[in-house]
Amino acid sequence: MKTASKQTTDVDIKQYMNDVGRRARAAARTLSRAETAAKDAALLAMAAIIEKQSDALIAANKKDLAAGSERGLDAALLDRLELNASRIEGMAEGLRQIAALPDPVGEITDLRYRPSGIQVGRMRVPLGVIGIIYESRPNVTADAAGLCLKSSNASILRGGSEAIHSNRAIAACIHEGLTQAGLPADAVQVVEVTDREAVGELIRMKEYVDIIVPRGGKGLIERVSREATVPVIKHLHGVCHVYIDDKADLDKAVSVAFNAKTQRYGTCNTMETLLVSRGVAPQVLPKLGKMYQEKGVELRGCPETRAILSSIKAATEEDWHTEYLAPILAIRVVANLDEAIDHIAKYGSDHTDTIVTEDITRARRFLREVDSSSVMVNASTRFADGFEYGLGAEIGISTDKLHARGPVGLEGLTSQKFVVIGDGHIRK
Repeated sequence: MKTASKQTTDVDIKQYMNDVGRRARAAARTLSRAETAAKDAALLAMAAIIEKQSDALIAANKKDLAAGSERGLDAALLDRLELNASRIEGMAEGLRQIAALPDPVGEITDLRYRPSGIQVGRMRVPLGVIGIIYESRPNVTADAAGLCLKSSNASILRGGSEAIHSNRAIAACIHEGLTQAGLPADAVQVVEVTDREAVGELIRMKEYVDIIVPRGGKGLIERVSREATVPVIKHLHGVCHVYIDDKADLDKAVSVAFNAKTQRYGTCNTMETLLVSRGVAPQVLPKLGKMYQEKGVELRGCPETRAILSSIKAATEEDWHTEYLAPILAIRVVANLDEAIDHIAKYGSDHTDTIVTEDITRARRFLREVDSSSVMVNASTRFADGFEYGLGAEIGISTDKLHARGPVGLEGLTSQKFVVIGDGHIRK
């Protein structure tokens, strides 16, 4: 009986997801010709409705919080799940900020004449249908819907089961805003079923879905990367480094390295490993070590580091691979720039890495040779963020090399096609 029931459920989910996909594809065609004014009107309407429905959103969220408490979710997860007046206002403000951003769709660049007389350029176009899989934070529903809409993409949003009531309530606000602006409500669809099989269907619907964006823990992203037949924009983890060169301004170095670790612990652009040149380690590590320990950061070091900071734990091989997302930092003394670059190549995750140096030649080498999605000179890794890069907002960060790399904003949710303008030209 259990097997038959499961088969029925699987068929229903497959049919349901295919229906979602068909409606998303149809909506994407409508969005591809939508004017900027209509998209902005929808975004502003969504923001106003979300504010107006604040009490209803909080009431729906309380159902999720109560269910989460019963399931034994820890305090950190419950905090990410919670909606309050401030977070709801933040969702609305985020939609208004997206409305204020330039619309990338339809932009033609590099239009130039060829010897034949034709003009050849590139036009920015939407990707089509974007599937976004995320956990916990219900504000992602509004953020993702807004970014996809502004870039003329239809979106299929599959939030975590722990936020289902919140996500449905936010989706209702989004649909009302779309309808007010004369755009199809199917342009943004929240998956209503909580069964994990819905994720399996979504990431294999090549006929209807163009890109998958997973936002969540490493386990979710690994599963999506392993099982998806639809292309994926993702990063698995952020093992970010700061390298303090022996030609660094040590005041700058201390400031950058301290901020990169302690400004926030639980973000993918937080430094997890500090590399220090042997020539300045005796000067810089005692000061930094004291600052970290006063902040409550647990330090783990190589033998040379522990010779200077004798009270810290020994770092293991695993530490160099680890994204802690916590007040823990691995420290290694290296001989020079070459050894620092080798360490990053071996243990890094292609996310964000920084050098602190006053030597322009070494800075240029670091920029050229470190193969990460963001590479920095004399700046904290915490700047690896769509807002800080002037993208306005981001859907996530990509460490892949094709299509989008680094923070993915509106432009990253589009592609380019060649356009040719002639006047009866024929090829001879």
